[in-house]
Amino acid sequence: MKIDVIIPVHKPGKEFTALLRRLESQTQAVHKIVIMNTWAGDFPEEEVRAYKNTEVHHLRQEEFDHGGTRNAGAACSDADYLLFMTQDALPADAYLVERLAKTFENPLVKAAYARQLPRKDCRELERYSRSFNYPDKSRIQTREDLDTLGIKAFFCSDVCAMYERETFLELGGFADRTIFNEDMIYAGGLLKKGYGIAYAAEARVIHSHNYSGIKQFQRNFDLAVSQADHPEVFYGIASEQEGIRLVKQTALHCIKIRKPWLIFSLVFFSGCKYIGYKLGRNYKKLPMWAVRHCTMSKWYWR
Repeated sequence: MKIDVIIPVHKPGKEFTALLRRLESQTQAVHKIVIMNTWAGDFPEEEVRAYKNTEVHHLRQEEFDHGGTRNAGAACSDADYLLFMTQDALPADAYLVERLAKTFENPLVKAAYARQLPRKDCRELERYSRSFNYPDKSRIQTREDLDTLGIKAFFCSDVCAMYERETFLELGGFADRTIFNEDMIYAGGLLKKGYGIAYAAEARVIHSHNYSGIKQFQRNFDLAVSQADHPEVFYGIASEQEGIRLVKQTALHCIKIRKPWLIFSLVFFSGCKYIGYKLGRNYKKLPMWAVRHCTMSKWYWR
């Protein structure tokens, strides 16, 4: 089994070299690490090339696209499986690659994604959100789950996700121009073709963000834009119910841990997410100056 790792990189820091170090010590050896760098500043070329089988491709920042850049990285690979990661996701142990690869022993599975654990500095609300979205029980998602899981049946995260390359090429890879959500758009296509997506809870990465309310608003705006731009995948799929369920369960969690005051923060952040989402779903009705103020991805609208 030959596995290549593809990592889009912008302004890499210490976490990025820590990621390379942990990939090098995996029980399932990685064949090649393809780095798609869009940072025009100082890039730690020599430090990166000190790790085995690294391959660096430099792009202009304006060339970056969530789908297109990853497709370009995939084109550099002839491996059996493609493991896409982000530069700030750290393998929790030496078994990450092995445990993701193991899911493909089921011939139905054509994609697999890892569990995301919170960082030490992660705020309580985000920490609970991680456990809600990434529980400790593995599962395989198929189109039969659409009625019960809704949009969560399409869930897959390129923070750390592995794809069978043959099927990836057969389906045309990621959408070439995407503001966000290239992983779920592809996952939706997989399910509609009758394939399965494995959530491998035992394959773990450390990854979380402490976003401000504005960042939550912008992120959900971009997420909703991606859904509005791809009705062939998302039309008619229930999505808001899952958000409501998260809010309710998080509120109960705040009470359970005897920190009810966190509910005020929950209401604020949830409101930011909801308003961003609703505006993003209707972005075509907004003037472009308003869209540029709402988005996290200014590059997309140039």
